[in-house]
Amino acid sequence: MLTGQLRNNIDKLWEKFWTGGITNPLTVIEQISYLIFARMLDMQEEVAERKAARTGKDFDRLFPNTQEGQLLRWKNFKNLSGKELHKHLKNNVYPYFAKLGQKFDDDDALGTEGSARVALGHIGEYMQDADLEIKNESVLVSAIEMVDELPLTKSDVKGDIYEYLLSKLTTAGINGQFRTPRHIIDAMIELIDPQPSEVICDPACGTAGFLARTMEYLNRKHSSNAGIFEDEDGNKHYTGDLLEPYRSHISKHMFWGFDFDTTMLRVSSMNMALHGVNGANILYQDSLSKSIKEHFPRQEENFFDVILANPPFKGSLDETNTNPDVLGLVKTKKTELLFVAHILRTLKLGGRAAVIVPDGVLFGSSNAHQQLRQELIDNNQLEGIVSLPSGVFKPYAGVSTAILIFTKGGNTECVWFYDLQADGYSLDDKRTPLKGKGGNDLPDAITQWKKYRSLIEANAPVAEIEDVFGDKTRKVFVVDAKAIADNKYDLSINRYKEAVHEKVEYEDPKVILKKFKDLEKEIMADLDELEEML
Repeated sequence: MLTGQLRNNIDKLWEKFWTGGITNPLTVIEQISYLIFARMLDMQEEVAERKAARTGKDFDRLFPNTQEGQLLRWKNFKNLSGKELHKHLKNNVYPYFAKLGQKFDDDDALGTEGSARVALGHIGEYMQDADLEIKNESVLVSAIEMVDELPLTKSDVKGDIYEYLLSKLTTAGINGQFRTPRHIIDAMIELIDPQPSEVICDPACGTAGFLARTMEYLNRKHSSNAGIFEDEDGNKHYTGDLLEPYRSHISKHMFWGFDFDTTMLRVSSMNMALHGVNGANILYQDSLSKSIKEHFPRQEENFFDVILANPPFKGSLDETNTNPDVLGLVKTKKTELLFVAHILRTLKLGGRAAVIVPDGVLFGSSNAHQQLRQELIDNNQLEGIVSLPSGVFKPYAGVSTAILIFTKGGNTECVWFYDLQADGYSLDDKRTPLKGKGGNDLPDAITQWKKYRSLIEANAPVAEIEDVFGDKTRKVFVVDAKAIADNKYDLSINRYKEAVHEKVEYEDPKVILKKFKDLEKEIMADLDELEEML
């Protein structure tokens, strides 16, 4: 959470972009990202300079130690006049990003620790086609001033800054498709409970919401009392001070995201860097393409401990370009089925996933739909299904969706279902927050899931689990895997949930008729009285 003043400053800058002619929210975020990147490079250079001054050793400079090279640094160009600043950024600074990005490639951003270029390697790679689209000089000066005031030295705050910028995508029309609601992401992370020693992936990462929020979750879970502080608005901030033994793993090996939109890669790389993960592996790749076998052979199968995803439901793919090993699991052109099959392949044995899918995956009658559901139940552990209300993704889509929770390997004995009817927001296009009891089922869903998992981890027999979760008239219940198999592996919650029919007592028709007659007599008596008065 940001302080009110910082939010107001960002809102004012956003308004300046709008009045300055830049109305695409994704473009605004991208342009601010370039400026944040420029400042972060300068901050990194200053840290290296101070270290070199203490040790007396040379260091690998990001900026040439010449007059022209030093003018590329944030601290040396931020006070230029509007016209001069615009020209300098467009002709000198941004083209240098392109060269720097190429240098990152040459040095291998996943290479040895200690290179000044490692920390921002992937961002540099995707800055190669950076371009200044801020034409209005006063908007550019305001943007420079705002970015210069951002508290980028505080990792817990700068992540909140970027999250707030990304939240603007909820009012972004078509661009909102890139953003899964953050409260849904947080609930999925809570259900999966990632650990700091694990390797986590989003195969269609977009703005890296799942990965960045996982880092925030880890900070909350692994902060001592001394590592928690409140700002002037009473917002709590978590430093994650208990994560120190895992810092190297978190920075370089823990987080993986794949996408084939370079704008998204820039935004997601910056998002991770501002959440304190400088070496996140945010990589250019279509996860369903057969080229993944060539470019990422290790990550393509049996690699990840946790996968969190909301993959695109864009219809059909060209079968000739699809990974044949994924097609071996499920013969289809539908992306929603192929992504689930791909996720199964890339998980380690025992790895777990939470994935948003359209409802059609749960009950579709095609061979491919049934084949995938059978694979999940017979050869893996399909642990839970959270049915989401159809308005969760409004105003961009009204499609009904569900969260699949599964573990690779083993077989399924029973499946936990939760009928989520409210997520804390109205289910119309406005999606306004709801207050009061009954407006949000997510906390109860998480509580019930943890209760269910505690029984599973205690090796409770299915009969005992059914004693606790056997009432199918409730929002939460379990279904035996055999019953699902007998229903052609149908996973629709309505297939198993039992409706509660209230018995309505009606009066005897003769009694009702007598009441009508008595009422008629009263009316006639009143009419006779009125007639006498006339």
